[in-house]
Amino acid sequence: MSAQAKHRRPKTRRATRAAALTTVSGAALALPLIGATGAQAADSAGAAPATYTVKSGDTLAKIAQNRHVEGGWKRLYQDNRSVIGADASLIKAGTKLTLGGAGGSATPASATTGGGYAMPVEGSAGTPYHANGAMWSSGYHTGTDFVVPTGTPVKAVANGTVVSAGDGGAYGNQIVIENADGYYSQYAHLSSVGVSAGQTVTAGARIGLSGATGNVTGPHLHFEIRTTPNYGSDVDPVAYLRGHGVTG
Repeated sequence: MSAQAKHRRPKTRRATRAAALTTVSGAALALPLIGATGAQAADSAGAAPATYTVKSGDTLAKIAQNRHVEGGWKRLYQDNRSVIGADASLIKAGTKLTLGGAGGSATPASATTGGGYAMPVEGSAGTPYHANGAMWSSGYHTGTDFVVPTGTPVKAVANGTVVSAGDGGAYGNQIVIENADGYYSQYAHLSSVGVSAGQTVTAGARIGLSGATGNVTGPHLHFEIRTTPNYGSDVDPVAYLRGHGVTG
């Protein structure tokens, strides 16, 4: 059964697909923190220069790796937060970054992250995993709902690669990501999708906005962890996050 198959029993209304984020020449580019190409190679001496000018296609992870920034992309972001802004995945071509990091440490993990993993959204948990009910085609809830208003930022819970992004039928606008550990994370009922299939993401990177698309009774994020990208292979998503040191 496909990744966009049954969730709630179908209704007659059809979800509209939200447009993916677009980029305009000279505007800020929403980029993943890993996996993209285009950062300049390190100089032959291997020493990081004092500054670096961001180029189209650059990512903080690539810049940090190729310029040997101690503390990695987190330290690079910490040292340049005033010019980058609140979203570490949003960097603008032409921005000058300070390449420090000597003897420094990475930005400490927040209360909602742990060991390279993160919560999918800042909000309280609603309908839990495996709640029984005739409203679900499987007879039980295959994920965990987070009660948040439309437009709340949704984040990738782990480093990974986007498998699909867009209309998911009863799930509305959804994103499925193959996490680095081989599990799959699903984010459903989104009002906006900000990534595309094949794109790499890092834990904590914003991938879309919560909403109420598909078969829902109100705005929330439906979050699943699966052993495959397909419906029916679900596991307890809260237990998965806790197993990686993440608590709400």
